[in-house]
Amino acid sequence: MMETDRPLSSHLNLAMDTVQVTEIAALAAGAWMGRGDEMAADGAAAAAMGAAIARLELDGKVVIGEFGDGASSSFCPGERVGGGVGPRVDIALTPLEGITACARGTANALSVMALTDAGGLLPVPEVYMDKIAVGPGLPEGIIDLEAEPEDNLKRVAEARGIAVPDLVVCILDRPRHEELIWRVREAGARIMLFADGDVSGIMATLEPESGVDMYMGIGGAPQGVLAAAALRCVGGQMQGKLLLRTNEDHTKAREMGLSDPSRIFSAADMASGDIMLAATGVTRSVLLRGVRRSGDSAVTHSLVMRSATGTLRYLQSRHSLDAAGDPLTGA
Repeated sequence: MMETDRPLSSHLNLAMDTVQVTEIAALAAGAWMGRGDEMAADGAAAAAMGAAIARLELDGKVVIGEFGDGASSSFCPGERVGGGVGPRVDIALTPLEGITACARGTANALSVMALTDAGGLLPVPEVYMDKIAVGPGLPEGIIDLEAEPEDNLKRVAEARGIAVPDLVVCILDRPRHEELIWRVREAGARIMLFADGDVSGIMATLEPESGVDMYMGIGGAPQGVLAAAALRCVGGQMQGKLLLRTNEDHTKAREMGLSDPSRIFSAADMASGDIMLAATGVTRSVLLRGVRRSGDSAVTHSLVMRSATGTLRYLQSRHSLDAAGDPLTGA
């Protein structure tokens, strides 16, 4: 069997290789944490991630990446990455999720990368997506994006065997969510507002110990696909609908192969196959600690997940730094 024909789950070292990529990107971004320069932080993370991915033994195609002509343009959708040998994979990534959070030194900045079999990720344009998500352990179909927020709250609470006031819902703190926030609070549920970090907010539902039961609201469509990959690894659920507001948005969606871009997509629609995902904290979040530097070393905190086994593992790594404060090669 050719290397490219082996199932992704048979490449046992690839999950660790992936988390090393997010570690290196997080270390690079972390050097700019709190310095107020969003472009420098994003550029450093993208350059570090690009160099690390180039060393991986895989033939990857970026499906969910960075749009535009900025520092991360090497990760535009359709770009080929990796060493060109090994399994053919679809890749979803963000070198630095929460650019503003990193620049300000606030919560929920992280580096994320997901791999799956070729054809396993839904290509979406850079538009908004309305989303609802819950973590694992709930009956399939428990959430419905077309239902009223109050109905979704009631169903999730009943499935968990708790009252609605015991639910915590993560919502991005944006003016567009004023009515949603009011309705969720009027229904009796509590809200954890995130200033930044769409992916972090959805991933917060992965762990029962996180204290977050649901995610609701509008965020980026590419971030929605990346978060769906995380949920798919451990049995979470999500629904998303693209918000196509202009003729140009509709054209972009159809050019990306979406025959019915107005439909509601499930997590399985957005991410399928053998999925591996790694995320490393740049600043603190519900699930991950941020990069901590001390002298000639730094400590990162990451998680790595695989859908083939349904596992979520946490990894703390200490990295040796060179005189310039960069991780040593292979660190």
